[in-house]
Order: sequence, then structure tokens, then C-alpha cells
Amino acid sequence: MWPRADSRLSRDEPAAQQDPGFRQAAVIDVGSNSVRLVIYRLEGRAIWTIFNEKALAGLGRDLPRTGRLSPEGVETALAALRRFRATLTGWDRAEIFAVATAAVREAADGPDFLARVEMETGIRLRVLSGAEEARYAALGVIAGQPDAAGVVGDLGGSSLELVHLDPSAPPDGITLALGPFALGAPQALDIDKVRRLIDQRIEAAALRFRTREFHAVGGAWRNLALLHMEMADYPLKVAHQYEMNRSDALDVARFVARQSKGSLERIQGLSKKRFDTLPYSALVLDALIERLGIERLVISAYGLREGLLLESMSPEESARDPLIEGCEALTTVRGLSADLGPALHAWLAPAFDQLPPVFGAREPVLTAAACRLADLGARLHPDHRGELAFEQVLRAPLAGMNHPERAFLASAAFARHSSAPTTPNMTTVGKVLSADRRQRARALGTAIRLGCDLSGRNAALLDRCSLAIDGDRLVLTPQAGWGDILLGEQTAKRAQTLAQSLRLKLLLA
Repeated sequence: MWPRADSRLSRDEPAAQQDPGFRQAAVIDVGSNSVRLVIYRLEGRAIWTIFNEKALAGLGRDLPRTGRLSPEGVETALAALRRFRATLTGWDRAEIFAVATAAVREAADGPDFLARVEMETGIRLRVLSGAEEARYAALGVIAGQPDAAGVVGDLGGSSLELVHLDPSAPPDGITLALGPFALGAPQALDIDKVRRLIDQRIEAAALRFRTREFHAVGGAWRNLALLHMEMADYPLKVAHQYEMNRSDALDVARFVARQSKGSLERIQGLSKKRFDTLPYSALVLDALIERLGIERLVISAYGLREGLLLESMSPEESARDPLIEGCEALTTVRGLSADLGPALHAWLAPAFDQLPPVFGAREPVLTAAACRLADLGARLHPDHRGELAFEQVLRAPLAGMNHPERAFLASAAFARHSSAPTTPNMTTVGKVLSADRRQRARALGTAIRLGCDLSGRNAALLDRCSLAIDGDRLVLTPQAGWGDILLGEQTAKRAQTLAQSLRLKLLLA
């Protein structure tokens, strides 16, 4: 096992309390395009994502032209890392994995960036080599599919890592300069020119990594898979383990590679933040399919971060079957964060107590109950948490509430995980909930979502910020010195959504 970076936020802070039945781990991943914090709950071999936040810093955007990190990207990354540091206050350093990949590894000012990160945040980033990056991507695929075979390809902003999964194949992975930034993004794609460049860079590795089965890791390729699902009218919108044959994969890759940015913007289901880079990623996939002889493409939602977690498990844990472990954990009732629900209630009650009640004297009870449901969807697939949490609450064998209150809590649980304006099963909800109660449920769920994202589910951080209503304004006020830590891009967006749901103006004080 590789030595972990000493990412403890403060040596005099106590370790986070852990239930003996599980552990929590956090991965800070500083990539060429995004800077991300993911917090996981590990129950034996089962891995649950319970918090996921990223900032698209674009650290590697200028690297091919200047050999240095993007100055704007450095500032964006540092702002995100300061926030991540606060979110992980009180964590045991052994449960924090902080790594940097291609952009920091290759940039002339990479060492300066690392020093600044440690000085300003206390986070010591471990810079992975290309071979290590490939190895962890392979471990991540195995974490999500133990019987996976063939070759893994992990596409990031600056590089592509290739590594064999088969024990009889050469174990060492390689890294190639085939990320969108390394090929010219965000400039408009010149297909013929860039394809020639891709072929040149693949040439030496093509024979060594020929495979019929290819496991695609990375957000760009997941977006291609989601687009193919729409094109094929595929009913199960889950990217992990989605498969395409050679012909289908080539079709979607070539379709995207030939689209202008304006055309991509009109396609439903694509991430708006990938319009500049997605055609490059599609062209790389096209070339790989042809040059490596790929016949079957499998999308993996697991990658480097999950690989780090798999390696941290004991041999006994890592040898277990994740499906069996996951099913067992899913049906075992354990609290995720016993202090989060009460803390959320205390944080948002001052604002919601100022609103005209829609359930009379029952209002405080329902608000408190909704806050206790904040973590209900933590074990569920992130793309479907809202719908699944809604159904669980709507039909759960819970005592102490009537049918309108049940629909109210189900609607709030849905809004905690989804920004969709209407709930599932609107026929049922519309019959038992009036319009003002539906609106309040949406606002309550949105407030809970804001509180969870603002705090990173760290209940202590909620004390650093207050939520109030002042006339026609929703006022979100961090304590002095905490504004840039708590009010990141994602939390500001959540706050605006809450203000709109309450028909108020937002003031970030």
C-alpha cells in the first residue's frame, strides 16, 4: 500500500467519531479539469458516495501552450481546497486521500502549486505518476466489477491512462497526452488534424493494448454513454456498467465529434460544462476503438478515487463480493449522521418559523421530521435519489402522520435530492396536497439540500452560517472569515434556488 499523504487538517483536532459498523473516507482529487471532494461511506466491501462536490478549475487548460498551470485555475482550485479543508475539519488523516494527477505532475510550476496548497490549506497533495494513475483506475474498475477483464482507459483533462486488467498481461500502465486540453481544447475541433495527432500518440501503444473489451473511465465518456441511452431510448438511465458494441460506440462518438458547440448545447442530457471538450473526447474514443480492436465498450462510474479506497481495505474486505455486501448494507438500518438532522433543523428553523404555517401547529413537527430524512438517499444511486427517496417516504410503514403529511414529507425528501419542479406521481400528490403545501414542501427540501451542501454534511459547520428571512429577502450570512469557505459556486446556486422557491430575493451577507 502506498504511503498516504498527511492530510490531517489540524493535529490537535479530534478524529471524527465512527460507528464500528462502518467507516467514512474522503478523497480530494486535483485533476487537470476539475478539483473534487468525494466523501464515502464504506460498509465492508460496499462503497456509498454520500457527498460529492467539484469545481471546474481547468488547471491544465494552458499547459500545452505555456507549460504552466492556468493562473485562473490555480485560484479556483485553491478556493475549492480551502472549502474542502473546512468540510473535513475533525477527520482522521488516515481517512483522507489527497492526490493530484497529470496537470500538476507535468507543469513547471506544479511544485509551487503544491507548496501553496499546503501553506494555505494544510492539505499535502500526493502527486501520482502516470503508472500509478493507471493502476488506481484499474483498481477502481475492479471495485465496481470484480470480474472485469480487458483494458481500462481513464480519460482526464490532460491525459489518457491505459492499463490491462488480465493477470497474464503486462501489469504496468501507461499515460498518453490524449486529454482534451493536450489536444487543443477549448479551441474548435479540427477533426482531421486532431485525429492525425491522436493516431501518432497511440501508435506505440496500440499493439500492446489491443483488446476486445474496454472499460471506459471518466466523466466525458459517461456523458457519451448517457447520450447514447437517449438516442437508443434505453430505459435504465444508469451509466455504471452500461455497455455498447463497437458499432454503437463508433456511432455516438462520431456523432458528437462532428457537432459544433451550438449543436451540442441543444442536445438534452449533456453536461453544459463539457461542450468545449466533449468532441475531443469522442474523437479519442473513435480512434481507440479502431486502433485497439475494441468490440465491447463498458462504462465504469468507478475509477481512481474508488481504486484508492479499495487499496485501503483489508485483504479480507477487498476479497468480498460487493453486490452481496451492498445488498446486505442496503437492507440494514444504520444512521448515517446522527447529529445532521437536528443540526439542520436548528439551522433552518429561524427562517421557516417566519413563514405562514401551512399545517398549523403540526408545522414544527413536520419540519423536524423532514430534516431527519436528509440522509435517506445516501445509499441510493445519485441520479435517482430523489425519486427513490420519494417512494420510500410515501409508502414507508411510519406511524404518527396522516396522508397529507406523508405526501408532504415525501415531496420534501424528493426536493432534498432533486431540483425538478414537480414530484413523481403528481396524480397522487395533487389529490392530497394543496398547491401551497406542495410549494412549502419543495422549499423545505431545497433548504435541507442547501444545508447539506453548505456544510458538506459536517453538522458543526452549520453553526458558522445563519439563514434568515428579512422582509422580502432570504439572508444567508456566514461568520466573519468564513464566506469564501462556505459560499462556493455550488452553495450559492443552492441558495438562489431556495430563494426562488420561497419567492424571495437572495442576499449573501
